[in-house]
Amino acid sequence: MSKVNIPIPADFILGAAASAWQTEGWSGKKAGQDSYLDAWYQQDRHVWHDGYGPAVATDFINRYKEDVALMKAAGLSHYRTSINWSRFLTDYENAVVDEEYAAYYDSLIDELLANGIQPMLCLEHYELPATLLEQYGGWASKHVVELFVRYAEQVFARYAHKVTRWFAFNEPVVVQTRVYLDALRWPYQQSTDTWMQWNHHKNLATAKVVQLFRANGYQGSVGTILNPEVTYPRSGAAHDVQAAEIYDLFYNRVFLDPAIKGEYPQALLALLEKHGVNWQVDEQELAIIRANRVDEVGINLYYPHRVKAPSRAWHPETPFHPAYYFEHFELPGRRMNKSRGWEIQPRIIWDMAQRMKNEYDNFPWFIAENGMGIENEAQFKNTGGEIQDNYRIEFIGEHLYQALLAREAGINCQGYMLWAFTDNVSPMNAFKNRYGLIEIDLENQRQRRMKKSAHWYRQLSDSRQLSIELDDEAK
Repeated sequence: MSKVNIPIPADFILGAAASAWQTEGWSGKKAGQDSYLDAWYQQDRHVWHDGYGPAVATDFINRYKEDVALMKAAGLSHYRTSINWSRFLTDYENAVVDEEYAAYYDSLIDELLANGIQPMLCLEHYELPATLLEQYGGWASKHVVELFVRYAEQVFARYAHKVTRWFAFNEPVVVQTRVYLDALRWPYQQSTDTWMQWNHHKNLATAKVVQLFRANGYQGSVGTILNPEVTYPRSGAAHDVQAAEIYDLFYNRVFLDPAIKGEYPQALLALLEKHGVNWQVDEQELAIIRANRVDEVGINLYYPHRVKAPSRAWHPETPFHPAYYFEHFELPGRRMNKSRGWEIQPRIIWDMAQRMKNEYDNFPWFIAENGMGIENEAQFKNTGGEIQDNYRIEFIGEHLYQALLAREAGINCQGYMLWAFTDNVSPMNAFKNRYGLIEIDLENQRQRRMKKSAHWYRQLSDSRQLSIELDDEAK
């Protein structure tokens, strides 16, 4: 083991993230204000771990002042969450604001600023209004793109004088991948055509939100938060390398390139055409995407993704899916988070940083999510009832170290944000795996308690110095 120390620049973000639907709960929600997640939970509650879902979540909407005090105690410089589109409006067609819900955000933003915490707000974190999915097919509809812009217009008008870091989406590839590509989530439909249409309309919506923000002369920046998986081929053989490159096209570059470069990769367009993927796009829409690139990207990084060339022929009667070109590969002996089933490899931070420098012209970015979910954390409580989550401290330290090395190397990495500030609800996993600096005690009216990692994070923030031990010795 060797001990290393590395400074944390004064302007380097040390924050944490969450979302509206995963924290707020339904208190005060009006009839007709269900989001896609609310509707899924209501239709399919049995697939959510122990039946927990967004109905109460962490009850943040009623306890945000308590939670903001805990954010300050944990040393957060920034807090990123979303505004719930389905709740912010009472009429989605005419963008009529729900004044009660909007007033809650007025107060939350003021509370964050009063405590020296910069809010970062995302316009959509899976919170598509359920009625727009039912009426129009959600993001398959160009009309929904226009409704999203009307919603954004109301949000900016109300809050842009206080909030200066904005993001159109969080992980815009996820919902349609789970629903329409893999049919793993309600409403369980497999259509690669629909999947690509959702991708395109979210890219178009991002560009239109950027256009709106700049046309109104708002101060600050507008970006998007993506979750490109750092993808490694099984081997250096040409067939495995090609599998990784094609995976990267379909799952990573489909959003990275339009956001940063203003265009789709030609190799992706050629494959979509080759396989007859039917999606509607016109030159005017492509021109809007070209002309309205984002100011920055947040990147969510948790684990490496490994692929190999397919070992079997695609069934001729099975519709096209990107898995035509790859199979998932599990590296033998890999270091694992045994609770979550995800590989642990801090090098993904450095490798993504190199990519941002070399392929995206050192575009400004930050780690928008990184974290470790552990099941049954109560087993790690000390006699005083505090969770001793040394595993989380180690995980954060190793990944933050890679980010700081990238920053020292001149790469434009602006910060690190932990997922999550508190334990919160995740799709299907609910509260099974805990990610927070702050414990949410479900058995005791959702009481909050700081974990050991929260005190450690505060120390990082105060000292602006990371000290960790690296397991780098031959044994």
